[in-house]
Amino acid sequence: MNTIDELIKTSETRIFKAVFPNTTNHYETLFGGTALQLMDEVSFICATRFSRKKVVTISTDKIDFEKPIPAGTIIELVAKVVKVGRTSCLVKVDIYKEEMYSYEREIAVSGHFKFVAIDNNKKPIPIV
Repeated sequence: MNTIDELIKTSETRIFKAVFPNTTNHYETLFGGTALQLMDEVSFICATRFSRKKVVTISTDKIDFEKPIPAGTIIELVAKVVKVGRTSCLVKVDIYKEEMYSYEREIAVSGHFKFVAIDNNKKPIPIV
């Protein structure tokens, strides 16, 4: 049986994307809504890998858009479980932006997503 710490470590999830013009706003930076969608997706995968159960997003907390993400950059989304409750877990997501043709890299967006594990009747169940 895996310990909570092992489950947290092995469930860390990373996704890379290129930021193309079709995902940007009139300022040629990544739409905030697109960033949130990607963050919810990567955090869902992380929570699912952690629990191996059906999970649903129940809340987000303080999404910080620290730096704009321009078209023509690469982003890496990193999701990690940071807190475990009886039926829920909290996943922190950071988006790093990288210049496509240099090694410059910095954090651009961060936030937390809370998930609850559910049964087939959509009722909360123990997450681990």
